Amino acid sequence: MPKRAAPLPDHPDCLNCGTALRGQYCGSCGQRASGRLISLWELLRDAFGDLLELDSRLWRTVIPLLVRPGKLTRDYLEGKRARYMPPFRMYLVLSIIFFVVAFFDPRDDLSLLFEPEAPPTPEEAQAQEDKRDEALAEAEEALAELSEEGVLSPEQAERVRTGVEFNTDDGPRVTFYGDDEEGINFKFDEDTGECVVSGVEDLPLWFRTRLTQERLEEICERVGADDGKTLGSLILDNIPVALIVLLPFMALVLKGLYPLSRRYFVEHLLFFVHFHSFFFLILTLQILFSRLADLVYLPEPIMVLVLVAASFYIPVYLYKAMRQVYAQGHLLTLSKYIVLSVAYTVGASFTMMGALLVALISV
Repeated sequence: MPKRAAPLPDHPDCLNCGTALRGQYCGSCGQRASGRLISLWELLRDAFGDLLELDSRLWRTVIPLLVRPGKLTRDYLEGKRARYMPPFRMYLVLSIIFFVVAFFDPRDDLSLLFEPEAPPTPEEAQAQEDKRDEALAEAEEALAELSEEGVLSPEQAERVRTGVEFNTDDGPRVTFYGDDEEGINFKFDEDTGECVVSGVEDLPLWFRTRLTQERLEEICERVGADDGKTLGSLILDNIPVALIVLLPFMALVLKGLYPLSRRYFVEHLLFFVHFHSFFFLILTLQILFSRLADLVYLPEPIMVLVLVAASFYIPVYLYKAMRQVYAQGHLLTLSKYIVLSVAYTVGASFTMMGALLVALISV
């Protein structure tokens, strides 16, 4: 029995461009021929169709991005682009998904769907206290060995001890830049709500010109009043911008590492757009896996093993991507990989410090 043809629309022209229709799709703009009334199914299909279709550009992009290092970059540079999602769109989509997953935990906001966490029993609380004391004792022993071997001076060892102190007699203390005699210290009194800042004079001049002692005390009081929620939110808001700023810097580093590759700056930029997209993707998968493991009570050794393996996959991925895109030998690629990793660490540190500084100024 022959297949019955789909009924023609009840209007002769395309509602989008006005071209005369000769079937279910417009021959000019490609829009499906449909009436002005929109059903709920059409809205849902438009919203999630690209996610649910296994042959969509999203899945054709994400899967090779995850398991085939450097393939997307190489294909894009060779002109094979139609089957993949545009690089910057993919970067934005994966970064948004990461920040939503990372900072929205349904176990907190949808507590009715999850079993609430029971408070620790006295035995568990004592075990946690013993574990903390044991960790501090091991740290003290390691510091003593480093001091005896001359690796750390007594002053440096004391600074490390200050950094692992959780509380002092005069209230919680957070040390950002050393101990009480050197560096910047914030002491917040929970009873009075006042904050005393010391050691501002030890900070670099460019920092002191932007954040005076009075301003730091005001920031400290605001941060202490809401347990750091405002500052944390501002830092998170600035991290995406910091990562975007990092992209052209790393592209310049690649340009310097491959001066004879005859590749333009934007091609090196594309490499790191894809790498950062992969980075967001692997971190998102790690977070989702850890939460799923908690829900199904997966044994902790298995969960740790999977998360550690995923973390080690990140540097391996970067090395293999460099090999795939720039097609150089193992030793040469390894040497450039080391330089690139150091540059990435330095660049990421400066951009994160910038995000922190902007957050402090904005509090």
